[in-house]
Amino acid sequence: MKKIQLLALATLITMAFSCKQAKKEADAASEGLEEAVEVVKEEIAEVTSIKFQLEPKSDSNVSGEVTFTEENGSVVMNASLSGLTPGEHAIHIHEKADCSSADGKSTGGHWNPTFQPHAQWGAEGGYHKGDIGNFTADAEGNATKSFSTDEWCIGCGDETKNIVGKAIIVHQGVDDYTSQPSGAAGARVACTGIIQ
Repeated sequence: MKKIQLLALATLITMAFSCKQAKKEADAASEGLEEAVEVVKEEIAEVTSIKFQLEPKSDSNVSGEVTFTEENGSVVMNASLSGLTPGEHAIHIHEKADCSSADGKSTGGHWNPTFQPHAQWGAEGGYHKGDIGNFTADAEGNATKSFSTDEWCIGCGDETKNIVGKAIIVHQGVDDYTSQPSGAAGARVACTGIIQ
């Protein structure tokens, strides 16, 4: 009888220990899940997106929208335009988010916080942070332009990277990447201010 009692007691102790161990493992798994949820929430919070409508300038019919999305230290710009003349056009970031003038010149010159010469993006001799480049409008005057860089940010404290308070300008002509200070791209036909 004593053997049966000892065996029953041993079984109860083993079961109690197993239940306690299972509870510890469940608690650890729950804590791990909570930490994973927090990481996902932080990653979601790190994605910033802003969208603006382009308005026509210089008696053009150009319109469209520009979206900036920042994620994991990189900013992606997507522009969708219509009302352009078919062919190549330049697009730049200019220094002031002020589209009040009819010709778009209230935006000032290209955004150039590092005081480099005008050139094609990535040029060895330097380039403006606003030197996005050229794109092509189709026969109906529609175009898209995508651009991605880790040299921009949306609302950060680094004035050599922060695009907030600047403007997007679409030009009538092509950026030749050599003429100083702006690439001789012609009239400003669309504008939007980047104000967060």
